[in-house]
Amino acid sequence: MDFQKGQIVISLSGRDKGKLLAVTECKDGYILVCNGKERPLERAKRKNPRHLQATSMFIEENSMATNPRLRKTLRTLSEQGR
Repeated sequence: MDFQKGQIVISLSGRDKGKLLAVTECKDGYILVCNGKERPLERAKRKNPRHLQATSMFIEENSMATNPRLRKTLRTLSEQGR
């Protein structure tokens, strides 16, 4: 599965298991993800693609401009899914 910048993924393992994350970059066979809180944009988490489940949701570039905007967007998407 190819991941793209702005795609929303679900973590399948680790401390963030089950949480929504946004893809910020794909590099060296790893995916950099963040959620604006535990993982801010400045300190994205490097994840193995096998530990992520892709969704069909994408967010716009301006939704990933700041950590508060990213948190709000992910919270909205999480509430819609429930």
